[in-house]
Amino acid sequence: MTKRDILSVADFAAGEAEQLVKKTIKSKNEAWPQVLAGKSIALLFEKPSLRTRMSFELAVHHLGGYAIYMSPEEIGLGKRESVPDVAHVLSRYVQGAVARTFLHRTLETMAEYASIPVINALSDYEHPCQALADLVTIYERKGKFKGLNLAFIGDGNNVANSLLIACAMVGINFLIATPQEYSIQDNVLRIANKYAEQTDSHIMLLEEPAMAAKDADVIYTDVWTSMGQEEEYEQRRIAFAEYQVNEKLLSYAKKDVIVMHPLPAHHGEEVAVGIIDKYRSVIFDQAENRLHFQRTLLAELYK
Repeated sequence: MTKRDILSVADFAAGEAEQLVKKTIKSKNEAWPQVLAGKSIALLFEKPSLRTRMSFELAVHHLGGYAIYMSPEEIGLGKRESVPDVAHVLSRYVQGAVARTFLHRTLETMAEYASIPVINALSDYEHPCQALADLVTIYERKGKFKGLNLAFIGDGNNVANSLLIACAMVGINFLIATPQEYSIQDNVLRIANKYAEQTDSHIMLLEEPAMAAKDADVIYTDVWTSMGQEEEYEQRRIAFAEYQVNEKLLSYAKKDVIVMHPLPAHHGEEVAVGIIDKYRSVIFDQAENRLHFQRTLLAELYK
């Protein structure tokens, strides 16, 4: 097996993202290949998790492998032990590492020194497995990618970064409404624009939520304050006060709009109370598809 790291959505070749989406949907009705039989995968988590940990552990198990979870206290990446040293040791013990880190640089260093595949399970820069699993949900609900309008309302965070690149890859128009100081980073925009030129998708950076939501097929939001930003909570609560997904905002979208959220959700903040319940079938399909996509990804990496 050739070592391959997945740190960013941009690590997938052109057209590969859509192929993985379709393979994921098809795999739900097929037997799972036991490509991880006799193999162990380390799960290194600097942040707590429900969906990411459960979905990756189950995906490894479904493929016949053994998942070993390491908490922040147990490993102390870059504190108790240097990241290069951890990468070298893991390469002697296991056949892959799934890492959820505060800093993207930690992932890059681990990938540089590890001789085993390293998969980004979330960093401050990207959340690629979330974005690709989201494409699975969108395709299942809409039956296509080309020409769809996805409106992202809120913080231009790691989820937004990955989702922007993923949408550009498959031809979905991406409109993001966020306060200017919280907008998408220029380097992410440059990457997405290259894909958008190939797929003829459109990218719009806006400040007015209603403009982004107009004729949207998908409205997507995420928490205003992510883990590690707790000291900014009050500042962010004020900055994003007008960026709530509520019935008024949804009235600008298409009648068959779907609302997506990677969870956990703060009811009454980024989503009005009752919105999650109204669109729960989509949002919890979205959560379930993390398992299905990550199983497909691992099957591809280890086939």
